[in-house]
Amino acid sequence: MAPRRSLFHLLPALAAWVAASCAGAPTPGGPPLPALPEEVPEAWVEAVDEVVEELPEEAFPLETSPEPGAWAATVLSGMTLEEKVGQLIMPWVLGDFAPEGSSGYERVRRMVEDLHVGGLIMSVGTPIEVAAKVNVFQRRAKHPLLIAADLETGAGFRMWGAVYMPGTLELGGATNFPSLMAVGATRDPRLAYEMGRVTAVEARATGIHVPFAPVLDVNNNPANPIINTRSFGEDPALVGELGAAFVRGVQEHGAIATGKHFPGHGDTDTDSHLALPTIRVSRERMDSVELRPFREAIAAGMGGIMTAHITIPSINGGSGDAATLSPRVLTGLLRDELGFGGIVFTDAMDMQAISGRLGSGEAAVRALLAGADVILMPASVEQAIGGLTQAVRSGRVPESRLDESVLRLLLAKEALDLHVEREVPLEGILGKVGIPANTAAADSVARRSITVLRNERSLLPLAGTRSARVLSVSYRRTTDVHAGRYFNRRLRSTYPNLVTADVDRDTPPAVYDGLLRQARNSQLVVVSTYVTAVSYSGSVALAQQAGAFIRSLQEAGIPHVVVSFGNPYLIADFPRVQAYMLAWSGSAASQLAAASALLGDFEISGRTPTRVPGFAEIGDGIRIPRK
Repeated sequence: MAPRRSLFHLLPALAAWVAASCAGAPTPGGPPLPALPEEVPEAWVEAVDEVVEELPEEAFPLETSPEPGAWAATVLSGMTLEEKVGQLIMPWVLGDFAPEGSSGYERVRRMVEDLHVGGLIMSVGTPIEVAAKVNVFQRRAKHPLLIAADLETGAGFRMWGAVYMPGTLELGGATNFPSLMAVGATRDPRLAYEMGRVTAVEARATGIHVPFAPVLDVNNNPANPIINTRSFGEDPALVGELGAAFVRGVQEHGAIATGKHFPGHGDTDTDSHLALPTIRVSRERMDSVELRPFREAIAAGMGGIMTAHITIPSINGGSGDAATLSPRVLTGLLRDELGFGGIVFTDAMDMQAISGRLGSGEAAVRALLAGADVILMPASVEQAIGGLTQAVRSGRVPESRLDESVLRLLLAKEALDLHVEREVPLEGILGKVGIPANTAAADSVARRSITVLRNERSLLPLAGTRSARVLSVSYRRTTDVHAGRYFNRRLRSTYPNLVTADVDRDTPPAVYDGLLRQARNSQLVVVSTYVTAVSYSGSVALAQQAGAFIRSLQEAGIPHVVVSFGNPYLIADFPRVQAYMLAWSGSAASQLAAASALLGDFEISGRTPTRVPGFAEIGDGIRIPRK
């Protein structure tokens, strides 16, 4: 038997075990064990050690775990080249129900079993479906999988709000917070921390280890088509403070926070899903603005960073390389200068900024040489693996460089205890995901974020007269079945005769003409805009007819209020609007908070964390007392 260490520091538990073994378990309410003296004689220590030597192994569990990192080093030493390369690949997987034998199931099975991918990025699904699917493939994988997901507004960003069609029955899901810019409007790091905490707890419960959050980009360009309300705001100090708080919430509750998009994607008017943006600012400006939140998040213990598919001449010179492929950015700046030692994830490699210029194999090789550890969502998993394998065999990529990234990933898996238990209990999800305590945190963010930038003639709060004729017009994407759902439900509880209408980018002028006629017979018109920062879906801006309709309300003297559930900069399309409220996101929490705020259920106290050129400066917001 291996020598035992002294267990004298465990004497109270040991004494209880000995007493129970010798005399039977003490009866409830029986006399307590005698208290130990503060200074114990050495003879007692020797006596206890003698007793310990005679105890069976099961008498008391001993700490026999190896040194940290031993598992990772052992696994690495036994891997083939192909297995090492596979560890760097993280393909996209839909979180749907995919039975054995289906094309969706077989695709993932092959990547896990045959190609030895090191992780998966899970997309939309219900919490139970995602967790069950993750468990299945964790069992099939030779080595534990590192599971990631885009959870920018909590686990509900990917696992919330499933609706059974055509009956529109809500199936429920994880907690979905308002956007990060809503958190910026509260200016409260405690709420940012709580958002990070809930995100981590719900992510781990569903088998996800890496929430790709928070977004640390400083949204200092109102024309940015891809970041917008995904950012905490425009003030680098505020973004840094809230980002660091979010990171602590995630990291202190068992997940790996991942800041994105390094070194900063805020000052661009080009969508990197479609082309490669160029940010032409000085290195000094980068240091004071874009890099500040990343520095603070790294200091807060952030374990991951996601790269940006952008080029910055002041950092990577005239090469024109995307940051994802630039050694100057990922090694020189991030690793050497900022001292980041965590995992570097590329942004999705199937985006046009990368895939439109290079094949999957070459892009993967260049990202690894630049300093990336994980190749996220390559357009072709096979080509990415083939390109990396050939590059190592040819000597273009030293195997030591490959080993560096693989070891970093294995160490992360060991730190997450995936070498001990890689699956999650499905029954535990019901007690941790989407529970009232978590949704209450999302509600707090939503209420405290509501910001009013215009309130002519003190229209707000609304009178709430039940007999009032009110028209609610929702501008949304045709596929957004949640837009207006909760907002109008709350309005109708006060206005039983509420009339609702949905419009979108393709709504013809004749429909707006009809709505204007209805508006003339209404005592109030509420226009809500569900415009998000996803330009490639055509939703970043308001359609011309929608802006004209709002301007017509002003010209006709019809009382009206516009509520933005997304892009805060839309007021430029209707500059004379009577009342303008910012709710920052179309989440259920934001919709309910906005309707309640209109009706004066609570004090409106939000302050915009971004400039709205010509209409508001950072920190502006009209405080409106509760009615």
